[in-house]
Amino acid sequence: MPKKGKKAKIPLSDEEQLLLFQQKLLAEEEMAKKKERLLSQFLKDKLAKEEHNSALNLYKINTQWRTVLREVKTKELHKDIEILSQTFERVVDCKDSVIKSLAKDLSEAEEQYAHALRSHLHNVDQLLALQRRRLHLLEESYNMELEALTKEFETERKTIIDQHEKEIHYLQDVFMAMEQNYIDSEYESKLEFQSMWDDLKNKNLEEKHFLRLQLENIVEDLWRRFQDALKNYTDATEDRKVAFETLKVKDEKSSKEIEAQMKKLQKLQEAISISKGKILLHSRESEDQNQYIRNDKELVLIQLRKLKAQRTQARGVSQENLIKLTLESNATLKALTGIVNKGEKILKLAEICRKFETEEEKVLPFYSSVLNAKEQEEVEEHNLEEPAVELTKVMADYTGMENFWKRYNKVKLEQLSLQHRRSQLLEINGKLREMLKQYLDGISVSDEVLSQLNPLFIVNRRSNLPQPTPAAHPGDKRPPTAYNIIEAAHMISHTL
Repeated sequence: MPKKGKKAKIPLSDEEQLLLFQQKLLAEEEMAKKKERLLSQFLKDKLAKEEHNSALNLYKINTQWRTVLREVKTKELHKDIEILSQTFERVVDCKDSVIKSLAKDLSEAEEQYAHALRSHLHNVDQLLALQRRRLHLLEESYNMELEALTKEFETERKTIIDQHEKEIHYLQDVFMAMEQNYIDSEYESKLEFQSMWDDLKNKNLEEKHFLRLQLENIVEDLWRRFQDALKNYTDATEDRKVAFETLKVKDEKSSKEIEAQMKKLQKLQEAISISKGKILLHSRESEDQNQYIRNDKELVLIQLRKLKAQRTQARGVSQENLIKLTLESNATLKALTGIVNKGEKILKLAEICRKFETEEEKVLPFYSSVLNAKEQEEVEEHNLEEPAVELTKVMADYTGMENFWKRYNKVKLEQLSLQHRRSQLLEINGKLREMLKQYLDGISVSDEVLSQLNPLFIVNRRSNLPQPTPAAHPGDKRPPTAYNIIEAAHMISHTL
Protein backbone atom coordinates (compact mmCIF):
# COMPACT_ATOMS: atom_id res chain seq x y z
CA MET A 1 0.00 0.00 0.00
CA PRO A 2 1.27 3.48 -0.67
CA LYS A 3 2.33 5.52 2.29
CA LYS A 4 0.05 8.31 3.47
CA GLY A 5 1.64 11.70 3.11
CA LYS A 6 0.75 15.36 2.88
CA LYS A 7 -1.59 16.29 0.11
CA ALA A 8 0.33 17.95 -2.69
CA LYS A 9 -0.80 21.44 -3.77
CA ILE A 10 -2.82 21.50 -6.90
CA PRO A 11 -0.60 23.07 -9.59
CA LEU A 12 -2.01 26.21 -11.11
CA SER A 13 -2.69 26.38 -14.77
CA ASP A 14 -0.84 28.75 -17.10
CA GLU A 15 -3.76 31.15 -17.33
CA GLU A 16 -4.14 31.32 -13.54
CA GLN A 17 -0.41 31.90 -13.12
CA LEU A 18 -0.57 34.61 -15.75
CA LEU A 19 -3.54 36.30 -14.04
CA LEU A 20 -1.79 36.13 -10.66
CA PHE A 21 1.35 37.58 -12.14
CA GLN A 22 -0.70 40.35 -13.80
CA GLN A 23 -2.40 41.22 -10.51
CA LYS A 24 0.96 41.46 -8.75
CA LEU A 25 2.31 43.75 -11.47
CA LEU A 26 -0.80 45.94 -11.31
CA ALA A 27 -0.53 46.25 -7.53
CA GLU A 28 3.17 47.15 -7.73
CA GLU A 29 2.55 49.77 -10.44
CA GLU A 30 -0.31 51.32 -8.47
CA MET A 31 1.85 51.51 -5.33
CA ALA A 32 4.68 53.13 -7.31
CA LYS A 33 2.28 55.69 -8.82
CA LYS A 34 0.82 56.45 -5.38
CA LYS A 35 4.30 57.02 -3.99
CA GLU A 36 5.20 59.30 -6.89
CA ARG A 37 2.02 61.36 -6.41
CA LEU A 38 2.62 61.69 -2.68
CA LEU A 39 6.22 62.71 -3.26
CA SER A 40 5.26 65.35 -5.87
CA GLN A 41 2.54 66.77 -3.58
CA PHE A 42 4.97 66.87 -0.63
CA LEU A 43 7.58 68.69 -2.74
CA LYS A 44 5.00 71.22 -3.96
CA ASP A 45 3.85 71.96 -0.39
CA LYS A 46 7.42 72.26 0.78
CA LEU A 47 8.29 74.63 -2.07
CA ALA A 48 5.25 76.85 -1.34
CA LYS A 49 6.14 76.92 2.37
CA GLU A 50 9.75 77.84 1.62
CA GLU A 51 8.64 80.64 -0.71
CA HIS A 52 6.29 82.02 1.94
CA ASN A 53 9.00 81.87 4.64
CA SER A 54 11.57 83.55 2.36
CA ALA A 55 9.13 86.40 1.52
CA LEU A 56 8.29 86.88 5.23
CA ASN A 57 11.96 86.90 6.27
CA LEU A 58 12.79 89.35 3.49
CA TYR A 59 10.00 91.67 4.68
CA LYS A 60 11.29 91.50 8.30
CA ILE A 61 14.86 92.23 7.20
CA ASN A 62 13.69 95.20 5.11
CA THR A 63 11.67 96.68 8.00
CA GLN A 64 14.60 96.32 10.46
CA TRP A 65 16.99 97.72 7.89
CA ARG A 66 14.71 100.73 7.28
CA THR A 67 14.59 101.54 11.01
CA VAL A 68 18.39 101.40 11.22
CA LEU A 69 18.71 103.61 8.13
CA ARG A 70 16.22 106.12 9.59
CA GLU A 71 18.23 106.42 12.80
CA VAL A 72 21.49 106.83 10.89
CA LYS A 73 19.87 109.40 8.57
CA THR A 74 18.52 111.48 11.51
CA LYS A 75 21.98 111.57 13.08
CA GLU A 76 23.52 112.59 9.79
CA LEU A 77 20.92 115.37 9.39
CA HIS A 78 21.65 116.67 12.91
CA LYS A 79 25.33 116.74 12.08
CA ASP A 80 24.65 118.49 8.76
CA ILE A 81 22.55 121.15 10.54
CA GLU A 82 25.39 121.85 12.98
CA ILE A 83 27.90 122.04 10.14
CA LEU A 84 25.58 124.40 8.24
CA SER A 85 25.23 126.67 11.31
CA GLN A 86 29.01 126.81 11.65
CA THR A 87 29.41 127.53 7.94
CA PHE A 88 26.73 130.24 8.21
CA GLU A 89 28.64 131.95 11.03
CA ARG A 90 31.86 131.69 9.06
CA VAL A 91 30.17 133.15 5.96
CA VAL A 92 28.71 136.02 8.01
CA ASP A 93 32.15 136.83 9.42
CA CYS A 94 33.60 136.73 5.92
CA LYS A 95 30.84 139.07 4.70
CA ASP A 96 31.57 141.52 7.55
CA SER A 97 35.26 141.54 6.74
CA VAL A 98 34.45 142.05 3.04
CA ILE A 99 32.11 144.96 3.88
CA LYS A 100 34.83 146.60 6.01
CA SER A 101 37.41 146.17 3.28
CA LEU A 102 34.96 147.54 0.70
CA ALA A 103 34.23 150.59 2.90
CA LYS A 104 37.95 151.21 3.24
CA ASP A 105 38.39 150.83 -0.52
CA LEU A 106 35.47 153.23 -1.07
CA SER A 107 37.03 155.93 1.10
CA GLU A 108 40.34 155.52 -0.71
CA ALA A 109 38.54 155.65 -4.05
CA GLU A 110 36.76 158.89 -3.02
CA GLU A 111 40.11 160.48 -2.11
CA GLN A 112 41.57 159.36 -5.42
CA TYR A 113 38.50 160.69 -7.24
CA ALA A 114 38.85 164.13 -5.59
CA HIS A 115 42.55 164.29 -6.49
CA ALA A 116 41.83 163.22 -10.06
CA LEU A 117 39.02 165.81 -10.29
CA ARG A 118 41.34 168.61 -9.19
CA SER A 119 43.99 167.58 -11.69
CA HIS A 120 41.35 167.29 -14.40
CA LEU A 121 40.00 170.81 -13.74
CA HIS A 122 43.53 172.24 -13.86
CA ASN A 123 44.15 170.53 -17.18
CA VAL A 124 40.82 171.78 -18.54
CA ASP A 125 41.74 175.41 -17.61
CA GLN A 126 45.06 175.08 -19.40
CA LEU A 127 43.33 173.64 -22.49
CA LEU A 128 40.78 176.50 -22.50
CA ALA A 129 43.54 179.14 -22.41
CA LEU A 130 45.37 177.38 -25.23
CA GLN A 131 42.16 177.18 -27.26
CA ARG A 132 41.44 180.91 -26.77
CA ARG A 133 44.90 181.84 -28.07
CA ARG A 134 44.42 179.56 -31.06
CA LEU A 135 40.98 181.05 -31.84
CA HIS A 136 42.41 184.61 -31.74
CA LEU A 137 45.10 183.69 -34.27
CA LEU A 138 42.55 181.97 -36.51
CA GLU A 139 40.26 185.04 -36.38
CA GLU A 140 43.04 187.34 -37.54
CA SER A 141 43.93 185.05 -40.45
CA TYR A 142 40.22 184.81 -41.34
CA ASN A 143 39.79 188.58 -41.52
CA MET A 144 42.83 188.99 -43.79
CA GLU A 145 41.59 186.29 -46.15
CA LEU A 146 38.07 187.84 -46.12
CA GLU A 147 39.35 191.24 -47.29
CA ALA A 148 41.26 189.63 -50.16
CA LEU A 149 38.23 187.60 -51.20
CA THR A 150 35.91 190.68 -51.16
CA LYS A 151 38.27 192.56 -53.50
CA GLU A 152 38.36 189.64 -55.94
CA PHE A 153 34.56 189.29 -55.69
CA GLU A 154 33.94 192.92 -56.61
CA THR A 155 36.13 192.76 -59.72
CA GLU A 156 34.50 189.53 -60.86
CA ARG A 157 31.04 190.98 -60.13
CA LYS A 158 31.60 193.95 -62.43
CA THR A 159 32.76 191.76 -65.30
CA ILE A 160 29.82 189.36 -64.85
CA ILE A 161 27.27 192.26 -64.81
CA ASP A 162 28.60 193.68 -68.08
CA GLN A 163 28.49 190.29 -69.76
CA HIS A 164 25.01 189.75 -68.37
CA GLU A 165 23.66 192.91 -69.90
CA LYS A 166 25.01 191.94 -73.30
CA GLU A 167 23.43 188.52 -73.09
CA ILE A 168 20.08 190.04 -72.02
CA HIS A 169 19.91 192.19 -75.15
CA TYR A 170 20.71 189.18 -77.30
CA LEU A 171 18.12 187.05 -75.56
CA GLN A 172 15.42 189.73 -75.91
CA ASP A 173 15.89 189.65 -79.65
CA VAL A 174 15.76 185.88 -79.70
CA PHE A 175 12.68 185.97 -77.49
CA MET A 176 10.78 188.26 -79.83
CA ALA A 177 11.44 185.91 -82.74
CA MET A 178 10.52 182.84 -80.77
CA GLU A 179 7.39 184.51 -79.44
CA GLN A 180 6.10 185.12 -82.92
CA ASN A 181 6.77 181.47 -83.82
CA TYR A 182 5.13 180.38 -80.63
CA ILE A 183 1.96 182.33 -81.28
CA ASP A 184 1.58 180.58 -84.63
CA SER A 185 2.19 177.11 -83.23
CA GLU A 186 0.07 177.88 -80.18
CA TYR A 187 -3.07 178.33 -82.26
CA GLU A 188 -2.52 175.01 -84.00
CA SER A 189 -1.74 173.21 -80.79
CA LYS A 190 -4.80 174.72 -79.12
CA LEU A 191 -7.00 173.27 -81.84
CA GLU A 192 -5.36 169.87 -81.46
CA PHE A 193 -5.50 170.16 -77.71
CA GLN A 194 -9.19 171.03 -77.74
CA SER A 195 -10.02 167.96 -79.81
CA MET A 196 -7.81 165.71 -77.69
CA TRP A 197 -9.19 167.30 -74.54
CA ASP A 198 -12.74 166.44 -75.52
CA ASP A 199 -11.76 162.85 -76.23
CA LEU A 200 -9.84 162.52 -73.00
CA LYS A 201 -12.61 164.20 -71.05
CA ASN A 202 -15.15 161.67 -72.25
CA LYS A 203 -12.77 158.83 -71.60
CA ASN A 204 -11.84 160.16 -68.15
CA LEU A 205 -15.48 160.58 -67.25
CA GLU A 206 -16.11 156.93 -68.02
CA GLU A 207 -13.01 155.81 -66.13
CA LYS A 208 -13.88 158.15 -63.27
CA HIS A 209 -17.34 156.68 -63.01
CA PHE A 210 -15.94 153.13 -63.08
CA LEU A 211 -13.22 153.98 -60.53
CA ARG A 212 -15.75 155.76 -58.37
CA LEU A 213 -17.88 152.64 -58.11
CA GLN A 214 -14.77 150.50 -57.45
CA LEU A 215 -13.42 152.93 -54.85
CA GLU A 216 -16.77 153.11 -53.11
CA ASN A 217 -16.71 149.33 -52.67
CA ILE A 218 -13.10 149.47 -51.47
CA VAL A 219 -13.90 152.32 -49.09
CA GLU A 220 -16.85 150.42 -47.66
CA ASP A 221 -14.67 147.34 -47.20
CA LEU A 222 -11.92 149.42 -45.58
CA TRP A 223 -14.46 151.17 -43.36
CA ARG A 224 -15.81 147.82 -42.22
CA ARG A 225 -12.28 146.56 -41.54
CA PHE A 226 -11.46 149.78 -39.72
CA GLN A 227 -14.54 149.37 -37.54
CA ASP A 228 -13.59 145.74 -36.78
CA ALA A 229 -10.00 146.73 -36.00
CA LEU A 230 -11.22 149.57 -33.82
CA LYS A 231 -13.54 147.22 -31.96
CA ASN A 232 -10.76 144.64 -31.52
CA TYR A 233 -8.37 147.33 -30.36
CA THR A 234 -10.88 148.64 -27.83
CA ASP A 235 -11.55 145.09 -26.61
CA ALA A 236 -7.82 144.31 -26.37
CA THR A 237 -6.82 147.58 -24.71
CA GLU A 238 -9.68 147.48 -22.24
CA ASP A 239 -8.07 144.55 -20.37
CA ARG A 240 -4.70 146.29 -20.51
CA LYS A 241 -6.23 149.46 -19.12
CA VAL A 242 -7.72 147.51 -16.26
CA ALA A 243 -4.41 145.68 -15.77
CA PHE A 244 -2.55 149.01 -15.82
CA GLU A 245 -4.85 150.40 -13.14
CA THR A 246 -4.41 147.28 -11.01
CA LEU A 247 -0.61 147.35 -11.51
CA LYS A 248 -0.59 151.00 -10.53
CA VAL A 249 -2.44 150.17 -7.32
CA LYS A 250 -0.07 147.23 -6.72
CA ASP A 251 2.91 149.53 -7.28
CA GLU A 252 1.65 151.88 -4.59
CA LYS A 253 1.10 148.96 -2.24
CA SER A 254 4.51 147.48 -3.02
CA SER A 255 6.21 150.82 -2.34
CA LYS A 256 4.55 150.87 1.05
CA GLU A 257 5.54 147.25 1.64
CA ILE A 258 9.14 148.05 0.69
CA GLU A 259 9.24 150.75 3.31
CA ALA A 260 7.81 148.33 5.86
CA GLN A 261 10.32 145.66 4.81
CA MET A 262 13.20 148.12 5.20
CA LYS A 263 12.08 148.73 8.76
CA LYS A 264 11.86 144.98 9.29
CA LEU A 265 15.36 144.55 7.87
CA GLN A 266 16.72 147.03 10.38
CA LYS A 267 15.00 145.10 13.16
CA LEU A 268 16.33 141.81 11.76
CA GLN A 269 19.88 143.18 11.68
CA GLU A 270 19.54 144.05 15.34
CA ALA A 271 18.13 140.57 16.01
CA ILE A 272 21.05 139.02 14.05
CA SER A 273 23.57 140.83 16.22
CA ILE A 274 21.76 139.53 19.33
CA SER A 275 21.56 135.98 17.86
CA LYS A 276 25.31 136.04 17.13
CA GLY A 277 25.97 136.47 20.79
CA LYS A 278 23.59 133.63 21.60
CA ILE A 279 25.23 131.41 18.94
CA LEU A 280 28.63 131.95 20.54
CA LEU A 281 27.20 130.81 23.86
CA HIS A 282 25.47 127.80 22.29
CA SER A 283 28.56 126.80 20.30
CA ARG A 284 30.46 126.10 23.49
CA GLU A 285 27.58 124.00 24.79
CA SER A 286 27.24 122.16 21.48
CA GLU A 287 30.88 120.98 21.49
CA ASP A 288 30.15 118.53 24.31
CA GLN A 289 27.03 117.35 22.53
CA ASN A 290 29.02 116.90 19.31
CA GLN A 291 31.56 114.74 21.12
CA TYR A 292 28.75 112.62 22.56
CA ILE A 293 27.15 112.33 19.12
CA ARG A 294 30.50 111.32 17.57
CA ASN A 295 30.82 108.50 20.10
CA ASP A 296 27.27 107.39 19.28
CA LYS A 297 28.12 107.58 15.59
CA GLU A 298 31.10 105.26 16.04
CA LEU A 299 28.92 102.74 17.90
CA VAL A 300 26.28 102.95 15.16
CA LEU A 301 28.94 102.44 12.48
CA ILE A 302 30.18 99.31 14.29
CA GLN A 303 26.63 97.99 14.45
CA LEU A 304 26.15 98.92 10.80
CA ARG A 305 29.22 96.93 9.80
CA LYS A 306 27.91 93.92 11.74
CA LEU A 307 24.52 94.26 10.06
CA LYS A 308 26.17 94.54 6.65
CA ALA A 309 28.16 91.38 7.34
CA GLN A 310 24.98 89.59 8.42
CA ARG A 311 23.20 90.92 5.33
CA THR A 312 25.97 89.68 3.02
CA GLN A 313 25.90 86.29 4.74
CA ALA A 314 22.11 86.10 4.44
CA ARG A 315 22.36 87.23 0.83
CA GLY A 316 24.86 84.46 0.12
CA VAL A 317 22.60 81.88 1.73
CA SER A 318 19.60 83.18 -0.20
CA GLN A 319 21.68 83.16 -3.39
CA GLU A 320 22.61 79.51 -2.77
CA ASN A 321 18.96 78.68 -2.08
CA LEU A 322 17.98 80.51 -5.25
CA ILE A 323 20.57 78.55 -7.25
CA LYS A 324 19.28 75.29 -5.78
CA LEU A 325 15.71 76.34 -6.52
CA THR A 326 16.58 77.24 -10.12
CA LEU A 327 18.41 73.93 -10.60
CA GLU A 328 15.47 72.00 -9.16
CA SER A 329 13.01 74.02 -11.25
CA ASN A 330 15.09 73.35 -14.38
CA ALA A 331 15.18 69.65 -13.49
CA THR A 332 11.42 69.62 -12.95
CA LEU A 333 10.89 71.48 -16.24
CA LYS A 334 13.03 68.94 -18.03
CA ALA A 335 11.15 66.10 -16.33
CA LEU A 336 7.82 67.67 -17.28
CA THR A 337 8.94 68.17 -20.88
CA GLY A 338 10.03 64.53 -20.88
CA ILE A 339 6.63 63.51 -19.56
CA VAL A 340 4.91 65.64 -22.22
CA ASN A 341 7.07 64.11 -24.94
CA LYS A 342 6.34 60.70 -23.50
CA GLY A 343 2.61 61.43 -23.56
CA GLU A 344 2.80 62.61 -27.16
CA LYS A 345 4.73 59.48 -28.04
CA ILE A 346 2.08 57.36 -26.27
CA LEU A 347 -0.68 59.10 -28.22
CA LYS A 348 1.16 58.51 -31.49
CA LEU A 349 1.72 54.87 -30.59
CA ALA A 350 -1.96 54.57 -29.64
CA GLU A 351 -2.94 55.86 -33.08
CA ILE A 352 -0.56 53.36 -34.68
CA CYS A 353 -1.75 50.47 -32.48
CA ARG A 354 -5.38 51.23 -33.22
CA LYS A 355 -4.81 49.93 -36.74
CA PHE A 356 -3.80 46.53 -35.35
CA GLU A 357 -6.77 46.12 -32.96
CA THR A 358 -9.11 43.23 -33.50
CA GLU A 359 -12.84 43.57 -33.90
CA GLU A 360 -13.36 42.31 -30.34
CA GLU A 361 -10.98 44.95 -28.91
CA LYS A 362 -12.67 47.67 -30.92
CA VAL A 363 -16.10 46.65 -29.59
CA LEU A 364 -14.95 45.89 -25.99
CA PRO A 365 -11.75 47.88 -25.38
CA PHE A 366 -11.82 47.29 -21.58
CA TYR A 367 -11.60 43.82 -20.06
CA SER A 368 -14.15 42.72 -17.47
CA SER A 369 -13.08 42.50 -13.85
CA VAL A 370 -11.31 39.28 -12.81
CA LEU A 371 -12.62 39.57 -9.24
CA ASN A 372 -15.40 37.35 -8.01
CA ALA A 373 -18.63 38.70 -6.51
CA LYS A 374 -17.39 38.64 -2.90
CA GLU A 375 -14.17 40.46 -3.73
CA GLN A 376 -16.11 42.98 -5.82
CA GLU A 377 -18.41 43.74 -2.86
CA GLU A 378 -15.40 44.27 -0.56
CA VAL A 379 -13.88 46.70 -3.03
CA GLU A 380 -17.15 48.67 -3.26
CA GLU A 381 -17.38 48.83 0.55
CA HIS A 382 -13.85 50.19 0.71
CA ASN A 383 -14.71 52.78 -1.93
CA LEU A 384 -17.74 53.96 0.05
CA GLU A 385 -15.60 54.58 3.16
CA GLU A 386 -14.00 57.98 3.59
CA PRO A 387 -10.26 57.87 2.80
CA ALA A 388 -8.08 58.16 5.90
CA VAL A 389 -4.65 58.01 4.25
CA GLU A 390 -3.49 61.00 2.26
CA LEU A 391 -2.46 58.77 -0.62
CA THR A 392 -5.98 57.46 -1.04
CA LYS A 393 -7.28 61.05 -1.11
CA VAL A 394 -4.86 61.82 -3.91
CA MET A 395 -5.95 58.67 -5.77
CA ALA A 396 -9.55 59.88 -5.74
CA ASP A 397 -8.54 62.74 -8.03
CA TYR A 398 -7.39 60.25 -10.68
CA THR A 399 -10.46 58.03 -10.90
CA GLY A 400 -11.00 59.29 -14.46
CA MET A 401 -7.81 57.44 -15.50
CA GLU A 402 -9.19 54.05 -14.45
CA ASN A 403 -10.22 53.03 -17.97
CA PHE A 404 -6.84 54.12 -19.31
CA TRP A 405 -5.01 52.03 -16.73
CA LYS A 406 -7.30 49.07 -17.48
CA ARG A 407 -6.43 49.25 -21.14
CA TYR A 408 -2.76 49.83 -20.38
CA ASN A 409 -2.64 46.89 -17.96
CA LYS A 410 -4.38 44.66 -20.47
CA VAL A 411 -1.78 45.51 -23.10
CA LYS A 412 1.01 45.11 -20.56
CA LEU A 413 -0.27 41.68 -19.50
CA GLU A 414 -0.61 40.60 -23.10
CA GLN A 415 2.92 41.78 -23.72
CA LEU A 416 4.24 39.83 -20.71
CA SER A 417 2.29 36.73 -21.71
CA LEU A 418 3.64 36.94 -25.24
CA GLN A 419 7.16 37.39 -23.92
CA HIS A 420 6.71 34.40 -21.62
CA ARG A 421 5.25 32.37 -24.49
CA ARG A 422 8.12 33.44 -26.73
CA SER A 423 10.70 32.37 -24.13
CA GLN A 424 8.93 28.97 -23.84
CA LEU A 425 8.86 28.55 -27.62
CA LEU A 426 12.52 29.53 -27.87
CA GLU A 427 13.37 26.96 -25.19
CA ILE A 428 11.38 24.24 -27.02
CA ASN A 429 12.97 25.26 -30.30
CA GLY A 430 16.43 25.00 -28.72
CA LYS A 431 15.65 21.53 -27.39
CA LEU A 432 14.33 20.38 -30.76
CA ARG A 433 17.38 21.74 -32.51
CA GLU A 434 19.63 19.92 -30.06
CA MET A 435 17.70 16.66 -30.50
CA LEU A 436 17.75 17.02 -34.28
CA LYS A 437 21.47 17.65 -34.16
CA GLN A 438 21.94 14.52 -31.99
CA TYR A 439 19.84 12.50 -34.44
CA LEU A 440 21.80 13.74 -37.40
CA ASP A 441 25.06 13.04 -35.58
CA GLY A 442 23.78 9.54 -34.74
CA ILE A 443 22.97 8.59 -38.31
CA SER A 444 26.22 10.00 -39.72
CA VAL A 445 29.80 9.04 -38.80
CA SER A 446 32.56 11.61 -39.21
CA ASP A 447 35.75 12.71 -37.46
CA GLU A 448 33.84 15.56 -35.75
CA VAL A 449 31.17 13.14 -34.50
CA LEU A 450 33.74 10.69 -33.23
CA SER A 451 35.65 13.43 -31.38
CA GLN A 452 32.52 14.53 -29.47
CA LEU A 453 30.35 12.76 -26.90
CA ASN A 454 27.75 10.59 -28.62
CA PRO A 455 25.31 8.32 -26.74
CA LEU A 456 24.60 6.32 -29.89
CA PHE A 457 28.23 5.51 -30.52
CA ILE A 458 28.76 2.21 -28.61
CA VAL A 459 31.79 -0.04 -29.06
CA ASN A 460 32.01 -3.32 -27.16
CA ARG A 461 28.91 -2.34 -25.18
CA ARG A 462 30.54 0.84 -24.00
CA SER A 463 29.65 4.45 -24.82
CA ASN A 464 32.06 7.36 -24.88
CA LEU A 465 29.87 9.21 -22.37
CA PRO A 466 31.34 9.57 -18.85
CA GLN A 467 29.53 7.26 -16.41
CA PRO A 468 28.60 8.56 -12.95
CA THR A 469 30.56 6.87 -10.13
CA PRO A 470 28.37 6.53 -7.02
CA ALA A 471 30.05 7.01 -3.68
CA ALA A 472 31.19 3.65 -2.22
CA HIS A 473 29.98 2.81 1.26
CA PRO A 474 31.80 0.33 3.45
CA GLY A 475 30.06 -3.04 3.49
CA ASP A 476 27.98 -2.33 0.37
CA LYS A 477 28.30 -4.58 -2.65
CA ARG A 478 29.10 -2.98 -5.98
CA PRO A 479 26.00 -3.14 -8.19
CA PRO A 480 26.34 -4.49 -11.67
CA THR A 481 26.69 -1.91 -14.43
CA ALA A 482 23.54 -1.30 -16.47
CA TYR A 483 23.56 0.02 -20.00
CA ASN A 484 20.62 1.94 -21.45
CA ILE A 485 20.32 1.75 -25.18
CA ILE A 486 17.72 4.02 -26.83
CA GLU A 487 17.17 4.20 -30.50
CA ALA A 488 17.14 7.68 -32.02
CA ALA A 489 14.11 6.99 -34.20
CA HIS A 490 12.11 5.95 -31.14
CA MET A 491 13.15 9.09 -29.27
CA ILE A 492 12.23 11.41 -32.12
CA SER A 493 8.84 9.73 -32.66
CA HIS A 494 7.89 10.19 -29.00
CA THR A 495 9.12 13.78 -28.65
CA LEU A 496 7.66 15.20 -31.87
